[in-house]
Amino acid sequence: MQFIYWLLIFVMVVGIIGSVVPGIPGSGLILTSIIIWGVISGSFASIQIPLIVIVVVLLLSIGIEFLASYLGAKHAGASKWGQIGAIVGLILGFFGLLPTLPFGGPLLGILLGPLLGAIIGEFIYRRELWLSVKAGVGIIVGSLVGNLIQGVLAIAAVVVFVVTTWPQVYGA
Repeated sequence: MQFIYWLLIFVMVVGIIGSVVPGIPGSGLILTSIIIWGVISGSFASIQIPLIVIVVVLLLSIGIEFLASYLGAKHAGASKWGQIGAIVGLILGFFGLLPTLPFGGPLLGILLGPLLGAIIGEFIYRRELWLSVKAGVGIIVGSLVGNLIQGVLAIAAVVVFVVTTWPQVYGA
């Protein structure tokens, strides 16, 4: 039972990393691990609080990601074209459709894709390179801040899980 517990905690740590790094599942891994622990331990009562916390974290994460990107874009003066360009760039970067780089692989594409997409989208709309770069950077900074907040929320969810289930595994 302890081996499975630590394995699930490891999966949750991957979920924490995924909350910050694009392209890796985040809070969904943590939620799945909590549910698996409830099934294995046979006691959903012991995971009731962590389950509620992770559902709230999932909802907050979705809202924070959009809000942070929006605020970053708004602060930098980005238009809808920049935001659409960032989404298209993320998709292209995720599927590796950007020009091949000699280093970094798909992770670099996921990070550079939205920036390049936002800059291109803004440039199509504004025809001013400096304002396009500023807006693209604003979108990316907002997204990064949102990802960091998601990481903190994911850590909080895992800590709540460990605090509430530790006595069940190792005794009081």
